[in-house]
Amino acid sequence: MPKVSFYLFETSQERQVDSACRLVRKLIKQQQKLWWYCPVLELQKELDEKLWTFDAESFIGHGINQPDAAVCISEQLPDSAEWIIFNFNNHALEHGMQFSHIIEIIENTEAAKQIGREKFKFYRRLGVEPRTFKL
Repeated sequence: MPKVSFYLFETSQERQVDSACRLVRKLIKQQQKLWWYCPVLELQKELDEKLWTFDAESFIGHGINQPDAAVCISEQLPDSAEWIIFNFNNHALEHGMQFSHIIEIIENTEAAKQIGREKFKFYRRLGVEPRTFKL
């Protein structure tokens, strides 16, 4: 069973793309393989642009549909279980139980919170006890 972590913004209006970049900066230092599962093309482009401009001090290697990059942004899930999956989809990962870690970032909007609640319930039904980090 994977670890599932929810990062829940309770007061901050930070956007999902910004918080994902901050979290990636920490995980890259630990030599983790990061996959940003994102089926929406416009959001893929926004994530790509944000990674280019996010940190002026250090570039975060990434690419769209480039599994050899440090961060792979893709509308597909990877074939290998070694990845940490950032889920930018509005649904829980039904086929994500083979991955080591799934990260869900929930923005501070009512719509995002409702989607987060549904994802949380889905993972619990699968027998996973998600961890929640309130930001």
